[in-house]
Amino acid sequence: MTTRQTARIGSLWRGSRGDRYCRALHPVGLLFAVVFFALSMTPSLLPRVWYLQSVATGISVAIGYGVGCLIAWVVRLCGVSPDWSEQWRRRGWWALAVAAAVAIPLFLILGSWWQQIVRKLVGVEDSGRPLYIAVLVVSLVVAVAVLALGRLLRRASQALTRWGKQYVPKPVARIASVIVVALLVVFAVNGALIRGIVAVAESSASTADRGNHEGVEKPTAAELSGSDASNEEWDSLGQEGRRFVVSGVSPDEITEFTGRPAVQPIRAYAGVESADTVEGVAERVVAELDRTGAFSRAVLAVATTTGRGWVNENVARPLEYLYDGNSAIASMQYSFLPSPMAFLADRQTPQDAGRALFEAVYEVWSELPEDSRPKLVLFGESLGAYGGQDAFSGAQDMIARIDGALWVGNPNFTPQWARITAGRDAGSREILPVVDGAEHVRFASSSGDLDIGGSWEEPRIVYWQHASDPIVWWSPDLILNRPDWLREPRGADVDPGVQWFPFVTFWQLTFDQVFSTNVDDGHGHSYGADAVNMWADILEPPGWTDADVERLYEKMAG
Repeated sequence: MTTRQTARIGSLWRGSRGDRYCRALHPVGLLFAVVFFALSMTPSLLPRVWYLQSVATGISVAIGYGVGCLIAWVVRLCGVSPDWSEQWRRRGWWALAVAAAVAIPLFLILGSWWQQIVRKLVGVEDSGRPLYIAVLVVSLVVAVAVLALGRLLRRASQALTRWGKQYVPKPVARIASVIVVALLVVFAVNGALIRGIVAVAESSASTADRGNHEGVEKPTAAELSGSDASNEEWDSLGQEGRRFVVSGVSPDEITEFTGRPAVQPIRAYAGVESADTVEGVAERVVAELDRTGAFSRAVLAVATTTGRGWVNENVARPLEYLYDGNSAIASMQYSFLPSPMAFLADRQTPQDAGRALFEAVYEVWSELPEDSRPKLVLFGESLGAYGGQDAFSGAQDMIARIDGALWVGNPNFTPQWARITAGRDAGSREILPVVDGAEHVRFASSSGDLDIGGSWEEPRIVYWQHASDPIVWWSPDLILNRPDWLREPRGADVDPGVQWFPFVTFWQLTFDQVFSTNVDDGHGHSYGADAVNMWADILEPPGWTDADVERLYEKMAG
């Protein structure tokens, strides 16, 4: 290419839309964008695949640019407006270019290295260094898209201001225009966009709910809902409900393991379409408990499900082994949506369902003679833990009304969990709080954390949570506030280098949630065989030694 051709291209570029766009970028905003790019590559709770890293980085870069522009605007507003010469301006741009040329490749390499460390901590296979050049390219595309959207909204606000100042003073018109644009954005996102996504997801989930998981067939045992003896039609249970009722342990399996006679465990369940209200569905579950004689069993568990009716078998099955099948588990479906969609669409229904099912069971159970009642226990995971605890006004209410509970992977927005955690004893960490001297309520990342000394009185309540579980620790407060768990020593499976950065940490944990179950049990949002030890400590079932519990743990873990 000749010098004249190069000059011609340069001339065309200087007059192009791209040149005008670049010249409109603020240097302070770009400086902060580079800083936020670097911060977004730092480690968080879980490893992120390259495309999620790209989105998190792109959003962080756009936010960093906005923060830089805001700071520059505030400085100008305070009357500070240096008149830099053209020579100093060029030097400034060159300094910014050099800083970006050094920082961006450096933190791409460091980010790749940090991700390998996090993978090892949570037991994820090392698949080799990702193509981090792709992270750079995609993150810039995302950042430009977010920035373009921001500029579009700003222009809309300016247009409204120009129109409004014909009728009211300019400051009033400017404030009003910002409010109107903000309200339109909120309406578009919360109203049209999210509702549209949820409507499509619900339609798809409703169709999928009619299908079956591989190997799931109608049960023959009368003690299981959906059987010929049941009041609940097999097809009405929903996909997860059908899997739940047939996934329990058989008497033969229990006897083979324990060497003792066993009975058929009871699993009572009703689908969301079995009644018009959650209270109606709960009453159908209680009718199944009555039909099967569940109130005469040794232990009766009430399990609040996730949105579409899922129950973690790692938590359910140990109860059936520990009581030689002399157990009953009651649960119900309250939605077609998986937990993420249910979280976006409706946080009230899980609470209504958890409260309705417990109250319906408790009403019958509490009327029984005290010496012939089964032990009444509760459990739930994730959205199930969130909904199940709404039946109680607080920890003391829970202690007064039940014989034990295992709440697993509580979302950070769970009111009961949040109040108990906030009221922890002075000096205890947020990831493993000590509450009222751990007399009744204990927190654990693994069963070994339950043994903290002191007297553990009955009933016993356990909150099971991993230090690396983003479902537990994600909160909108992360945007501007450093949480206690990032002020304290990190958990054993969390990189000590994990730090809090405004805006950035929020987006890191947001995307950590996407694959939070794709890690080894004991990390992230993957809760497995350690439930055996949790239940053994909560209930101390008769006839079980520590060696027996360990054998069952090994069986469940295998």
